[in-house]
Amino acid sequence: MKTLLFLLSICILSFSSIAQKSLFNGKNLKNWDIFLGSPIPGFEELAKKATPASTYQVTEIDGQKVIHISGDIFASLATKAEYGNYHLHLEFKWGEKVYGKRNSGLLYHSYGPFGVAFGTWMATIEHQMMHENLGDTYLMGNTYCETSVKKSDDGKSFIYSPEGQTTAFSETDNGRSVKKTKDAEKPLGEWNTIDLYCFGQTSVHVVNGQVVMVNTSCSKIENGLKLPLTKGKIQLQSEGGEFYIRKIEIEKIKGIPAEFLF
Repeated sequence: MKTLLFLLSICILSFSSIAQKSLFNGKNLKNWDIFLGSPIPGFEELAKKATPASTYQVTEIDGQKVIHISGDIFASLATKAEYGNYHLHLEFKWGEKVYGKRNSGLLYHSYGPFGVAFGTWMATIEHQMMHENLGDTYLMGNTYCETSVKKSDDGKSFIYSPEGQTTAFSETDNGRSVKKTKDAEKPLGEWNTIDLYCFGQTSVHVVNGQVVMVNTSCSKIENGLKLPLTKGKIQLQSEGGEFYIRKIEIEKIKGIPAEFLF
């Protein structure tokens, strides 16, 4: 716990934001790349028909331009640019169509080629967006983090807890998954907000204004070495559930807001 507090305290550093900008221009997706990956089991025929334009497209809801994600194929919408030391704000809601389950993710610090993770996504750290799991951490590829956790009552899961034990996570260190500390998701059909803060090797997941996860020592493991992972591309998953994004904005920061540090 002392290690976690130390690592987080160095992030306070006169917090301020600079040059906020939207990653969605309200017209098209020209500043993003699209990669179509593996079929969703049981929906192979839909995958054969899928195109980049059908999977990720700009449509309109209540007079506002939004990004529509079909969810009928595993796919990635990835920024062309890399980002580090930022606050990202995203607003989304689920649609009606489901192909297995309502699943997606905000993938950050993404690097390398598409297809490394599950035949579709780059190596990355995930801010989980799956329905009823919004805010979890999931590590893809050779990524690594340390998180203060406690065990679930059944002993099968690790749950983020500010008062817990700082624990390593990766493919070989206690698994890839860390569960959120609380359920802050809104009912289906309502808009949810995600605020992701990344500074140095620390990331904070905020769901509808509530901190649900803090990860430290974000890294990638190469040749047995842990290399700091402090920046990368941002990916948005198509992964089984139709959903809409009406806002995705990013701004540079000089530290993590003090109110998010326990």
